[in-house]
Amino acid sequence: MPLTEPPDDHLPQEDPVVRDGAVNDPDAGDDHPEPAVEPEPTLPEPVRQRIVALTAAVLPGLPADEVPVPLRRVAKFAPNRRARLGAPAIAAQLTGDPLFRQRVTARVLSDAGDLGAAVVEGTAPAAADPVEVAALAYLARPRGWRELIDASGAAVRAEADSAVVAELVREAEQRATRAEHDRAVARVEADKLRDELARVREELGQLREESRQLARTLRETQARERKASELLATERGRAARASADVDAELRRARARLAEAEAAAGVARASAKEARSVDDARLWLLLETIGQAAVGLRRELALDPVDKLPADFVADAFAEQPGAAPAGPAARARDTDDPARLDQLLALPRAHLVVDGYNVTKRGFGEMSLEQQRKRLITGLGGIAAQTGDEVTVVFDGAERMHGLPPAPRGVRVLFSRKGETADELIRRLVRAEPAGRPVVVVSSDREVADGVRRHGAYPLGADSLLRRLARS
Repeated sequence: MPLTEPPDDHLPQEDPVVRDGAVNDPDAGDDHPEPAVEPEPTLPEPVRQRIVALTAAVLPGLPADEVPVPLRRVAKFAPNRRARLGAPAIAAQLTGDPLFRQRVTARVLSDAGDLGAAVVEGTAPAAADPVEVAALAYLARPRGWRELIDASGAAVRAEADSAVVAELVREAEQRATRAEHDRAVARVEADKLRDELARVREELGQLREESRQLARTLRETQARERKASELLATERGRAARASADVDAELRRARARLAEAEAAAGVARASAKEARSVDDARLWLLLETIGQAAVGLRRELALDPVDKLPADFVADAFAEQPGAAPAGPAARARDTDDPARLDQLLALPRAHLVVDGYNVTKRGFGEMSLEQQRKRLITGLGGIAAQTGDEVTVVFDGAERMHGLPPAPRGVRVLFSRKGETADELIRRLVRAEPAGRPVVVVSSDREVADGVRRHGAYPLGADSLLRRLARS
């Protein structure tokens, strides 16, 4: 590709005599000075933006070798980013590279059609956009192109001034409208204030009349007050006499009360003596029943038992050693109140059955299973020592655990065998107890609670035991 292109039919031929404001005589000799190069004109901002937009639009259509190196990267931008991000580089190339400008101008004039042809001829249609005319004149640079740009700048400024004047007129009209509205509002407010003043004057007259009436009422009230004071003095005298009479009657009542208390003391002594006789009779009856029970036990040859019902379940299902029975227990409702648990543990010969992992995972689940078991068994040992109750704790386990520390005195530790859950083992423990013995089952499992309640046990939530252990 040659460095220069042949002149395009659409491109204007520069004036052979005047070029950029300088005389250019082709027949002049070499001793003539170089023509002066006029500086680039100052473009109005709309004209500059339009020149950059026209160039950015035709830039991707130029062959790659005709695009200057600084603009090759810009030519790859998206259309909406090309004119915005590449504006400085495009403007610099248009100013410093006439050949590039001519190539761009050829394509721009071709797209402009009749308007481009008119600009090349140095004329501008009256109905044409002055910004578009100035942009095409800057690129094509026909004779008088600077005057076209100046005329475009003047037109742009005139439009801006016209817009400013129109805005000022609109603001003036708006202010006039607001002033008229404010005057109308002020008139309305004045009318309201006049009405309000008339109403206040009327109310003032009414208040004055009410004040006169109140003054008369006050005088009458003061007169009545003087009469009431005289009556009050009379009534105080009567009340003093009545109070003296009441004091005398009170002294007489106290004397009668003392006589009644003396009579009551005599009656209590008689009742105590009679109750002592009844107690002696009751003791004799109980002693007789006790001797009869001893004889019946001797007759039936009943030996003292070494095991409790839960021990038989433990031997059959978990192979754990038995624990010594003892202690009171209490009947309570299915709640998480530790006071209910204390009431149950105060009943005679109670048996406390604990769903082990149900309690430990609710109270201290962050520990390992071994630590959970150890902490619960230790706490239950304290309860067994305090109450003397029979305590059994049941854990889930497919087989017996090995290496367990010895259980505290009074605590029986059971593990369910393979194929059986701790819930089933708890129900078997409850069923093994004799009817009438208080059995307390601690578990938050609703199915366990319902199952043991049907067999006469007292279900409690795990939180009741956890709070009881925290209090110990």
